[in-house]
Amino acid sequence: MPRDTLTLEQIVRTAVELLDDEGLEGLNMRSLGKRLGAAATAVYWHVKNKDDLVLLASDRVWHEVALPELDAADWRGPATVMADRLHTMLVRHPWLVQAMGSHLLYGAGKARYDDHLLGVFETAGFTPEQADRAAGAVVTYVFGNALGASTMASLSRRLRRAGEDAEGRFEETLAKAAEAAGPFPRLRARLGTAAATGYADAPDGTYGVGLRALLAGLRPGGADTAPGTATP
Repeated sequence: MPRDTLTLEQIVRTAVELLDDEGLEGLNMRSLGKRLGAAATAVYWHVKNKDDLVLLASDRVWHEVALPELDAADWRGPATVMADRLHTMLVRHPWLVQAMGSHLLYGAGKARYDDHLLGVFETAGFTPEQADRAAGAVVTYVFGNALGASTMASLSRRLRRAGEDAEGRFEETLAKAAEAAGPFPRLRARLGTAAATGYADAPDGTYGVGLRALLAGLRPGGADTAPGTATP
């Protein structure tokens, strides 16, 4: 595809697809140009470098998160929806968790999300300072829970590129982990149960339980309170 017919929209959309398939380590101008049917040099007419491309791709995926209506009476509902939709986006694009730790990212997509999440809390009566802390706690929690999917995607790609059987290596590692857990009674009791999850996985329901507990420990107005003393 010649550079005069190649658009920035095409480049960013294809970069997201490449990142989803190959991760940060698989993104380069040559691979991107191949997917676009264009020379790598044609891409440089629209973006400066890989860092610029990651920045544009991250802004695009943040825009995928649909924002719920604000509700002062039931603020935990919109807060839960925003957390769930962010979590879904991060699992769909596991490279973004890695990119947040290795690139300087900003853009209208994340700003749009952050502003609306602050609005969820401020509409409910949180002071600006309380809203800042509450929004930060929710986003940090969601990113932490998406780390497992990001880790699995990255490890699987690295093992495949090394010519190894990723599934087999994970099973081998879990067997060694089970052996290491043997001397510890609480872990030993869970071996072979539903609580014994896959590599980098958390037990089913962990995300939902944690999010409900986090939101239950927040309340608008007055001094901050510890979990267990929250009011509607």
